Amino acid sequence: MTWTEKYRPKNLSEIKGQDEAVFKIKDFIKNYGKKKKAIILHGPPGTGKTSLAHAAARENNMEIFELNASDFRNREKLNQILRPAVEQKSLLNEKVKIILIDEVDGISELEYGGLSELLNIIEISSYPIIITANDIWDKKFSALRKKCEVLQLKEISYNIIKGVIAEISIKEGLLIDNDFATELSIKAKGDLRAAINDLQTLSQIKDYLSIILDERNKETDIFNSLRRVFKEKPTNELLSIYDSVNMPIDDIMLWMEENIPAEYQGEELARAYDLLSKADIFRGRIYKQQYWRFLVYENIFLSYGIASSKKNPKTGFTSYKKPTRILQIWLNNQKTIQKKSICEKYSESVHVSKKRAMSEFPVIKQILKSNPMVQKELKLSEEEVEYIRL
Repeated sequence: MTWTEKYRPKNLSEIKGQDEAVFKIKDFIKNYGKKKKAIILHGPPGTGKTSLAHAAARENNMEIFELNASDFRNREKLNQILRPAVEQKSLLNEKVKIILIDEVDGISELEYGGLSELLNIIEISSYPIIITANDIWDKKFSALRKKCEVLQLKEISYNIIKGVIAEISIKEGLLIDNDFATELSIKAKGDLRAAINDLQTLSQIKDYLSIILDERNKETDIFNSLRRVFKEKPTNELLSIYDSVNMPIDDIMLWMEENIPAEYQGEELARAYDLLSKADIFRGRIYKQQYWRFLVYENIFLSYGIASSKKNPKTGFTSYKKPTRILQIWLNNQKTIQKKSICEKYSESVHVSKKRAMSEFPVIKQILKSNPMVQKELKLSEEEVEYIRL
């Protein structure tokens, strides 16, 4: 089971960072029929739209009947599935239902028939309908918006995401560095689901703790090197400052990029970034032309050059930050691994080249996403299934 499902909120009190939405969804269900028969929950991915609907159903002892935008491609099929759901009584007479229409903004221009059928069904529904969307402001949804209450969910703050990450880490027996958890939470940009997925991905790496501790040791060295370059006078000794840092020069450039504004301002800032850009130019020449002798120039710009950008030596303590792009690059690489693995299994099954499967992956992804039987036939792992759902 993915951790996003394992730790999905069981009731509305467990929904994090959406107090206003929780209040309004309670009011909508309590006063159903007095105002609108449907409510649209819209907002960025990972803000809890679907979780809010499921938690509301559990808390009110209600069944939930769920449809996705892919079910709207055939108006007749939608009529056969959804109309009986809103007209028939629940399986247990003492219970009522919530009708959940998930990701309605996935309806395409060719599926207007399904959208108009949804409008008709809202009129006759005996049960509350909850509709979710990332973006509901397309003009094709104007009639739908008039039929529904519209509730926007906000991005979740990184502090709340960090708290959830900490709770899950404890339950899963993970020892996660506080700074690392902070960076993971900030990087999620309000998407709690993405943060949980990233945490689960990291937990599946063997010796993840030693990797984190090793990264911390590297940071100790880079922190000292940054302090000397940023604060001391430029000297020939600084030319070898990175020799003792157990870190690729590309990562050192990212550290520089992240922390130059913490020390330099005005003309100093402009000159430091100019020298960093020159180092990047030589980096490109090295990779493109394999001119490894250019490494000395790249190193000069990153050490002596940036140190010479300041007018006078600097004093005082500065808190240097780990570059956010490092984690992003790593996570993107992990996603690429999942994509390649899926394409490899797909190409073997349907007898096409891996290159073709990669080029057609957006279509393949949609096919796999809407067909669990195909997922099973290709023997996709839990991580691969979770990837195509994103």
